[in-house]
Amino acid sequence: MIQELFSLEGRVALVTGVASGMGRAMALAFAEAGADLLIADINAAGLQRTADEIEALGRRALPVNCDVTSIEQIRAMFAQLDRAFGRIDILGNVAGPGQLATPEDIDLALMAEVVHGLTVARFCCCQEAGRRMLAAGKGSIINICSIGGVSALGRGNFPYSVGMGGVAQMTRELSTEWSGRGVRVNAILPAQVINSGLAQRMAADDQLEAQFLAGIPIGRLGRPEDIRGLSLFLASDASSWITGALIPFDGGNLALNAGGTPGPSA
Repeated sequence: MIQELFSLEGRVALVTGVASGMGRAMALAFAEAGADLLIADINAAGLQRTADEIEALGRRALPVNCDVTSIEQIRAMFAQLDRAFGRIDILGNVAGPGQLATPEDIDLALMAEVVHGLTVARFCCCQEAGRRMLAAGKGSIINICSIGGVSALGRGNFPYSVGMGGVAQMTRELSTEWSGRGVRVNAILPAQVINSGLAQRMAADDQLEAQFLAGIPIGRLGRPEDIRGLSLFLASDASSWITGALIPFDGGNLALNAGGTPGPSA
């Protein structure tokens, strides 16, 4: 009975940003739970590797090379979904751009580009998935947001945080509009999860990792595979009464008061 709560057998998921990181981990978790998938990324080689891994698990994978900041490409991707599967039960809305810039210096064109990619284009994914889910009377949308969407990060994260703030409120509003018609919408709020970009930044600044860890009581940075359980929970019937939630995925970061001190590690 418990296993059935988490089963995705017979369901179709669409996950973006699957070539690496949290998108890849989420897609593989869904496949292991029984879902077939359309997966998307601009990294063609990484996209195909993830597709191969999904098919090795005995599930169907349709890889689509897609720039998910492009409205036209998003809509074309959903048209491919219709032709290949004829349905969507789960959306993993993972991919989105990030740029560092101080608010006093940022070019407005760059600001618009980041907000478009993080909020407007990702809403397009929600809208396309939502229309199909509403017609079916059920579905689960999982937006990857950020702790920066509900708290200030500083360090030049201004455009990213503003865009992610839009994702947080978009999640609440869509849940309010759609959950009564069977479509749940939730968001995951990661803190620092290791990826290639973050690793490069930490290598260039030998103080940065320690700065991050000072705000993470659990004592380590996130790993992409950490998202597997939470994303599966939100995709499955195990979370059937959870919607409109912004769930921290942060090692305790948001719970730690700015003047607090993490306890001693075991």
